[in-house]
Amino acid sequence: MRVRRLTISNFRGVSHGTINFAPHTLLVGGNNVGKSTICEALDLVLGPERLYRRPVIDEHDFYNGRYLTDEGNPVEIRIEALLVDLSAEAELRFHRHLRRWNENEGSFADETEAGPEAGDEESTCWSLPVLFVGRYNSEEDDFVGNTFLAHPIEVVEEEEEPEKKLAPGLKPFIREHKRICGFVFLRAVRTGSRALSLQRGSLLDTILRLGGNGFEKMWQDTLKRLRELDPPIGEIDQLKTIQSEIRERMARFINLARDSNATAFFPSELTREHVREVVRLFVATEQSDYLVPFPRLGMGTINMLVFALLTFIAELKNKRTVVFAMEEAEIALPPHTQRRVARFVLNEMGQVIITSHSPYIIEQFDPEHIVTLDRKKGGILSGRPIDLQGIKPKAFKVERRQFAEAVLSNAVLVVEGSTETALFPVASTVLEKSVGADRYSHFDLAGVSVFNAGSDGSVPRYGPIFKAIGKRTFAFFDKLKTPLTIASQAQLDQYTQTWESAYSAIEDLLVEEMQIAPMRRFLDDVQNRSDYPKEMGKPSTEMTDDQVKDFTKGILVKRKGDAHGYAALLIGHCESADELPATIRSVLETINQALYGAAEAVNSK
Repeated sequence: MRVRRLTISNFRGVSHGTINFAPHTLLVGGNNVGKSTICEALDLVLGPERLYRRPVIDEHDFYNGRYLTDEGNPVEIRIEALLVDLSAEAELRFHRHLRRWNENEGSFADETEAGPEAGDEESTCWSLPVLFVGRYNSEEDDFVGNTFLAHPIEVVEEEEEPEKKLAPGLKPFIREHKRICGFVFLRAVRTGSRALSLQRGSLLDTILRLGGNGFEKMWQDTLKRLRELDPPIGEIDQLKTIQSEIRERMARFINLARDSNATAFFPSELTREHVREVVRLFVATEQSDYLVPFPRLGMGTINMLVFALLTFIAELKNKRTVVFAMEEAEIALPPHTQRRVARFVLNEMGQVIITSHSPYIIEQFDPEHIVTLDRKKGGILSGRPIDLQGIKPKAFKVERRQFAEAVLSNAVLVVEGSTETALFPVASTVLEKSVGADRYSHFDLAGVSVFNAGSDGSVPRYGPIFKAIGKRTFAFFDKLKTPLTIASQAQLDQYTQTWESAYSAIEDLLVEEMQIAPMRRFLDDVQNRSDYPKEMGKPSTEMTDDQVKDFTKGILVKRKGDAHGYAALLIGHCESADELPATIRSVLETINQALYGAAEAVNSK
């Protein structure tokens, strides 16, 4: 079973949005674009325990906090999930509520022009639409919400129970139904006191119930053992003295039992609800063999502990039928663990839906499974899969780390080599320090990713790709030795803006457009480096300006690329924006203006 489509109305920051999911789906986008909203929406409509929290929803769950219209009528939150690839158990259990879905058309078969007969086409399958409805109830002065089987809508009599008024004509989609669907949700920083307690709906509580091994009798036995603890806690000398004093003093005013058991100390209130509250999982790590409560562990260890329990739950539910949602699973985890977690769920779970800002997780997904989210003015949420048109699968695999970073960015600057890849972020630092962060935003702050195309001839083909995923894309490359083909020029035209250098090599641009002072500082600095090209000899303070240029260019050529980073070192010796190469500075200023809509270009006046 998997989620095929999710439609959201009036929930959190989304006034309306529809997201189509792949068999596995990675949701990416900037902060506050709606990734967490999608995960919470899925939990509301599919999570077996979600509706048992109180309140189910509140004021801040409504779009713009508006839960009443100007006329005082309630605004409804509506979240509809469409489930496909149903298990045999699900088809049998929900047969009256299934609806034929046309995968090729992306719509219900009975909505097409062919009518209900279209349900017999090969591209159709059974689907289960389910719906969450929530709103404010003025009579109770409270917020109410519930989930329903969204098909069919039956004719109902006028008088109904208050709960059914949320969705007249629809049958409730109850906890038992949701367990068949197998939705498991790993929230970001799910480290609260409930996560690994035995409170209702916690992970351990879920595991115990799914295990089905005498869960009911367990509480009775536990309470009996606590009551009959041997020796009793009250036998501690200090507590025994207090217990005796209390018994004697109370006996002056009320009739107590005539034996010494009239007062006693127990480890809890001896109700199952109280035990649920106080029982905690203790863990000892390799670094220390001392057991501690799980909240005392490191953040990464806690996240992995929660993840491990969720995989246990998934296995109890038959993991191949589980929809496993993870929100920012990379938090506090090293890269190798991030990769391992991603590979595990992709290989083991029926469907994985993940939000992430980590390239180490993103690179584990095939491009057709990556959905980039966009939220426009008015709270309209949309998502589109990455279209790697013109890029061979082999090329994507080689450059998937770069693609992952580009997917997460606000804009992409495509350059032709590693030298440029290294120097542009340094130039951005110089410009920010020179003119101030209020007039120029560093690449890291603006979310600009520098993408190495590998050669000037490869730069054009990335224009359509990044444009297709909604990125503002810029290109900088050396002076072309041969004219572009018609096809390559058409690809280049897809960029937001491009710059063709006046020079055939980046080293020529640097020495011709930079002032002499930073070059002299650069030569004085690098001559003592261990990787300095000794065959060049030592620079002399007596060199003319032309000699300084030639000497600097010679070093840059011999130490080309980002392995040594000499071009970036040279840029780093610029002490102001005026000392930056004019072309490099123009690229930085133009990108900044495009992203922030500055009224005028940055200048150092």
